[in-house]
Amino acid sequence: MSPAKFLSIPESFSAHGGRVDHLIDVVHWFMFALGAGWFFFFAYCLVRFRASVHPRASYHGVRNHISSHLEVAVVIIEAVILLGFAFPLWKERTDTWQQVQNLDPIRVRVIGWQFGWTYHYPGKDGKFGRINPLKITSNSDPGIDFDDPNAHDDFITPMLKVAKDRPAILNITSNDVIHNYAIVPMRIQQDAIPGKEIPMWFTPIKTLETSVVCAQLCGQGHGNMVGQMEVVEDKAFRTWYDEQSDSALKTHAPQATPTASR
Repeated sequence: MSPAKFLSIPESFSAHGGRVDHLIDVVHWFMFALGAGWFFFFAYCLVRFRASVHPRASYHGVRNHISSHLEVAVVIIEAVILLGFAFPLWKERTDTWQQVQNLDPIRVRVIGWQFGWTYHYPGKDGKFGRINPLKITSNSDPGIDFDDPNAHDDFITPMLKVAKDRPAILNITSNDVIHNYAIVPMRIQQDAIPGKEIPMWFTPIKTLETSVVCAQLCGQGHGNMVGQMEVVEDKAFRTWYDEQSDSALKTHAPQATPTASR
């Protein structure tokens, strides 16, 4: 039985999601056991040391070391969970970073702002254009400097679109305050901090349409800061990507000036 499923956690759609769910289950089972233990201990104390049995208070306190042993046992179990489950999962995610960069990943800049998300794709050349804060005209503007040739085929969208079975690397940042970009079905989230771009990666294993949310209180409209994400087949993604990039190139690339005939 999975406590995570019992508590209605959404289905996992990422390659690493099963290991995250396993860790969540282990922590829940431990907390259930710890909570039950403390409840029965509290009930035992209420009965064992009730006033009718002990009309006079004792000022000597506990004379054995059972409570100390229990506290040590709890610390050991917590250390096992941390060292045996959390650290290996963290190590796996960080050690494979270099490998992921060699797998033709989808790269996207994710810009948080009050109260929404903007997605900046690098276009068919695979190179993000220069970012110039002076070019930002609104909270949702990613600040792309289209004078940079690498930016001519860059395009922006209001929805995140990625491909199934293909790693995606998202560079998370913010244009105003600290946000948190969370994709619950992918079991991943990352703070969006102004002035920094922090990468996070995942590999979708199923197609879906879902929501992304801000998991950091960021202002009055925080509860409405919900974006959209779509995972499609790789062929459909490449077709869409090429169309968006070609359209951006026609818009932003300088047009050749026709030579006057003599």
